[in-house]
Amino acid sequence: MRKDEIRDRIWRAMMERGVALPPFPIYGRIPNFKGAREAAMRLRELDEYRKAGVVLCNPDSPQAHVREIALKDGKILIVATPRLSKGFIELRGSNISPTIRGMMEKGRPVKPGDHKIDIFVAGSVAVSMEGYRLGKGTGYSDLEFKIWREAGSINDETLKVTTVHDIQVVEFVPRDEWDVPVDLILTPTRTIWTALSRSSRADKKP
Repeated sequence: MRKDEIRDRIWRAMMERGVALPPFPIYGRIPNFKGAREAAMRLRELDEYRKAGVVLCNPDSPQAHVREIALKDGKILIVATPRLSKGFIELRGSNISPTIRGMMEKGRPVKPGDHKIDIFVAGSVAVSMEGYRLGKGTGYSDLEFKIWREAGSINDETLKVTTVHDIQVVEFVPRDEWDVPVDLILTPTRTIWTALSRSSRADKKP
């Protein structure tokens, strides 16, 4: 299947099975989903997360819970502004709303290279067990990763994560040379180390 066909299939399935949450319509978005908080809480179980100081996370609705726990746990949170219109912002402190409005009000500008990124969190429409993901088709997540990697802030030790509903985990995702695979898929019910994660991490599969 082509990438657009997979996206359409996932968006339709999420609506038909009643697992999608606002904002609606979910078509053309990183879809919010029931259990997004439970998926995010699985991140807290990881040694890599406990040791992490800096989390770079996408600004989409389903990852609001990831942003919330990172701030509550004292991490430095870096978020891309929508469509990278104002670059990236840095947030610290547990009293910040993880919504786009709250983050834009409280965040301060930050440049790639200012921090070493320990965890990179991407939103997904679909993700394969191998580790390849589909965003909404704009390519911003891959671009954000590239920008910070070229600045020296991301390296092979950086843990790449996505949180999705179980419906969004598929057998195969077509890939292009610029696609950034993830090491870890977190769903409301599963913690999945992907086939493309480093072997030392893959050994930790439950």
